[in-house]
Parts: sequence; structure tokens; C-alpha cells
Amino acid sequence: MIENRNYIVAIALSIAVLLGWQYFVAGPRLEAEHQRQLIEQAAKAPPPAAAGIATSVAPTAPAGTAGTAGTAPAGASATVAVDPAAVTATLTRPQALAAHPRVAIDTPVLGGSIDLVGGRIDDVGLKHYRETVDPTSPPIDVLSPVGTKEPYFADFGWLSDAGTPVKVPGPETVWTQKGTGALSVDRPVVLTWDNGEGLVFERTVSVDDKYMFSITDQVTNGGERPTTIYPWSALSRFGTPTTAGYYILHEGAIGVFGDEGLKEIKYADLKEKLKIEPNRVSGGWIGFVDKYWASALIPEHGARVQPRFAAAPAAAGRPDVYQTLMLGEGLALPAGGKATTTTRLFAGAKEVATVDGYAQKYDIAKFDRLIDWGWFYFLTKPLFFVISWLHQMVGNFGIAILIVTVFIKGIFYPLASKSYESMSKMKKVQPEMKALQETYKDDRTKQQQALMELYKREKINPLAGCLPIVIQIPVFFSLYKVLFVTIEMRQAPFYGWIRDLAVPDPTSLFNLFGLVPFTPPHMLMIGAWPLIMGVTMFVQMKLNPPPPDPTQKIMFDWMPVLFTFMLANMPAGLVIYWTWNNTLSIAQQAWIMKKNGVRVELWDNVRSLFRRSPPAAR
Repeated sequence: MIENRNYIVAIALSIAVLLGWQYFVAGPRLEAEHQRQLIEQAAKAPPPAAAGIATSVAPTAPAGTAGTAGTAPAGASATVAVDPAAVTATLTRPQALAAHPRVAIDTPVLGGSIDLVGGRIDDVGLKHYRETVDPTSPPIDVLSPVGTKEPYFADFGWLSDAGTPVKVPGPETVWTQKGTGALSVDRPVVLTWDNGEGLVFERTVSVDDKYMFSITDQVTNGGERPTTIYPWSALSRFGTPTTAGYYILHEGAIGVFGDEGLKEIKYADLKEKLKIEPNRVSGGWIGFVDKYWASALIPEHGARVQPRFAAAPAAAGRPDVYQTLMLGEGLALPAGGKATTTTRLFAGAKEVATVDGYAQKYDIAKFDRLIDWGWFYFLTKPLFFVISWLHQMVGNFGIAILIVTVFIKGIFYPLASKSYESMSKMKKVQPEMKALQETYKDDRTKQQQALMELYKREKINPLAGCLPIVIQIPVFFSLYKVLFVTIEMRQAPFYGWIRDLAVPDPTSLFNLFGLVPFTPPHMLMIGAWPLIMGVTMFVQMKLNPPPPDPTQKIMFDWMPVLFTFMLANMPAGLVIYWTWNNTLSIAQQAWIMKKNGVRVELWDNVRSLFRRSPPAAR
């Protein structure tokens, strides 16, 4: 019965691994590739003319307010109108930027500009991040202006009260810069616009030394009539972004709203529902997240806002549009008075220290969830901090992972030691087990009873061999998340040919690791490190006596091959961790076996693979 139980456990583990691989890795990759092909096909199709059609979704004004032009009836929607001809234009980024007057953005980490038409922040690039490990590759652009392939920008504005309508700035408003010079860390930019009816709008934009913008809008009422105005802000994204497609990583709309907490919405779900409106909240934040980059709108502390996720399906020559929006409560603007509101905009890289710093500095609830730490949040984030601290000590994330593996082996040593001791004892009593099986070969019940008595007498746990694998599954998954989602691991080199620990080993056995000028198919990209991992797994399994059941033996013999193919498409850092963990396990198991007086039969078990079985056995 024990042998059958071991067999069932082994089969169940194998099936779980295969199903997990298909569900979490293979399936999402196929879906992502399918979506990528659809997007490419759509991009190649010539867009029809669609001039004059509204192209975006915006917050619905509360009853008694008007749209951005100040003349819409009560209950109208505030729209961020964009010329569809410009949306579908095939302009280069420099051409799109040259179409309007701009104010430059120049900080140690950011470059870009603010569009004076609409006062829109739509050009933000990262100076320290590039598309590939090649230092000459293009820098990463977080926000992009209208006219480029995929416009992505932040808008800020006002709605006026329908009872006392006033003219407010819109997307075509041309703002004037006070003074000259670029926006920099210690030098904010001030933009002004006079509506010609007594209202003067002033927008002050500042930025820190990282990725946080502060936008302060002030309205001065120089007229004789009081009114009420409603501040709003929006992030607009044109075209459905190509996502990694992994179940363990969220890419799409995101926000945190009071008691509702964290809300993550995929682009497909938002496109299907068109509008998702959480309850009005004080504080919170809303935005979009990519794997390594993000944008988010954060209202001033304590301000009550109405958040909304919205989408507009592709139509009339424009792509799908996705928006995250916030509408503030009405601000009284008496005659001769002023109204002021401040909104922060995060647009940049999801660096752990930076994001955590903003969460603490501005008291932003759960802002660290911009980074998808996953279900094992309590384990994944501390694991990252340990690896990051070791990286500061040794200067290499790969070496830091190896050191962490040693720490983890030390933490789990008591459990692993008991497991290996139990396995050693089982190997030591193999002759007695075989004798009992022979004695009671015709009575399975008595055979199992005798084996159980033997296990009890020798204090053997027959399932102990599964324990080392089970206890490291949460650690394995957490390390996978750290490697996959943290930008600090992006393009982090190891040694030799591993220039990026966050992507698979780029070499392949099937072109002799680059010696043959041939690019193997994706499924044959079996690199050097996955092969080394397979060898260490094979050696570890051969430390144990072969299973008596031929089917189990075949399954265990082929398991290293299966894992080699599975881990070939995993991040190289994860494969290096698994290889090093196997190596430490081999040394630990061999030492415990010798300690318990059990002969290490590694070479005998390996040689048995190449011996011809006698005819009767075959």
C-alpha cells in the first residue's frame, strides 16, 4: 500500500506540474502571441477618415454642471476631445512633438515636454532605462503625444456649474508659459489662460527628482458673479497595449478606493463593460500599470473624488480608448475669490524603493501595489529586500540569489535533515523490506501491515522524500515573482552569456550554443543553464535507490528531462537558483546518508542505466 501511495503521490505531483505549466505559462503565452498578431493585423489596416468624431470617454458631471466648454446642459459628460485624424496619423514622435508649442521637461531621470495646447503632460521618457540591454537602444517612453502610434497622456481640467456656466479651458486651449525655461527639479513651470470673462486659470507644474509630478490648478474670479467649478483629471490610453499575458502578473487599469481596496481590471474586461465606477472616496489613486512602468493619478490628501474606469471601443478609424478618471467635488468660486486644487501624477518606473517612498511620504494607501507582489506578498516582498540588500554588498544579483539560496537551505535545514534521515533509514532497511514483500507476496494486507510495523519501529516516514520539494514551492514561486515583476531585476547581468537574469537563457543546445548559424524554434531553445539544472536534478534523484515499480522508475528517470524543457523558458535567475539548490541538496543528502551509515550509491545507480538487463528481467 505504501508503494502504491508513493506512486500515486509522484504521479499527482507530475500531473500538477504539467497542469501548472500549461495554465500559468504555456497557455498565457499562446494567448499573448495571438493578441499580438491581431494587434499587428489591425495596425496594418488603413484607417478610414473620421474627422470630427469625439474620441474619448470622460467623467460624467454631477447634476447641475456643464461640460468643459462651459455650455453643455446639466448632467453632460466632460470630454477630452481629440482629433481622430491626429489619432490615426502615422507621425514619428519628433513630428508629433513639433506639431504644438511645448515646455521641456529635464530632470536627472526624466526627459520630455508639456503640450501648451491643452496643458497636457504627454511626453515623458526615462533616461536610465532602455528597451534592450544594448546601451544604444531607444529609451523607454512612458507617455506619448497624439499623432504617435499609441497616444498615452494625462489631462487636467475643470467643469463649470450649469446654473452659473463659465468658460473653462478645454483640450484645444492654448496656454501661455510665465517666464521661460524647462521644467526641472527645482524649477516649476507656470501656465496661464484668461477666459476673457473675468476668470484667470493658472497651472503650476512641478516635479521631484524621480517620477512624481504635482499639478496645482488655481482659478481667480475677477468678475462679479460667483460660481462653482469641479476639478477633474484623466489618463487616456489609445490602443490596447500588448501585455505579457501571464496569469501571475496584472497589466491594465488599477486603483485603490477606500473600503473597496485594491481593484485590478484587465483591458479586455474594461472594454467589455465600458464603464466601472467605484464609490466616491477620500484619497485613493487610479491609473494604469505595465510590467515595469506605470502612471497614476493621486488626489490631494483628504479630497473626495469620484473615480471611474472607462473604455470606448474602436470606431471611425480610431483605436480602442481606455481611461482612468477622477472628478472632484465642487469648489465655490466667489466674486473676487480663488479656488485651488492639487493632483499628483506618477509617471515612471516601478522601482520598489521609489514607490514605497511615495506611499510613505504622501500617505498614499497601498501605493506599493503598483508592483504586483502576488498572493505571497508576505514572502515575496521580504525576499526581494533580502536579495536587494545582498546585491548592494556583492554587486551582482545572481550572486545575491545564490547567497539567499544558502540562507533558505539553512532555514529549512531541520525539515530537510529529517526528510533525508528518513530516506536514509528507508534505504538502510531495503533488504528487510524486500524480505517482507517476498514473505507476504500472496497477502497484500499482511505485507502492508508488516511494512508499517517496520516503518514505525525504525521511525521512518515513507512520504519524507516529497517534503524537500513541497517546502520549497512557495519560495520558488516567490522568487519567480521577484525575478518577473521587479524592475531592479530587469537587465541585471550575471556572468558569461547571462546578460539579463529576468529573461530565459539565450543559448541553445540545438545550435551548439551559437557555434552553428541557426536559430532553433522556440521550443528547442534549451540553454546551457537549463541543461546544467537537468544534470543536477538527475544526480540528486540517483542518490536514492531505484523504485521497485518499473513504471515509477521510468517516470523518475524522465523527470529531469521534463523539468529541463519546462525551465528552459523560465527566467535565467530562476534556473540558476534551482541548479544551485539542487547542488546544495546533493551535498546535504550525501552527508546525511554517510552520517547514518548508508552507502552513497550514486555511481552504481548511474551505471545501472547503461547495463543490459538479463533476459528474464527484460
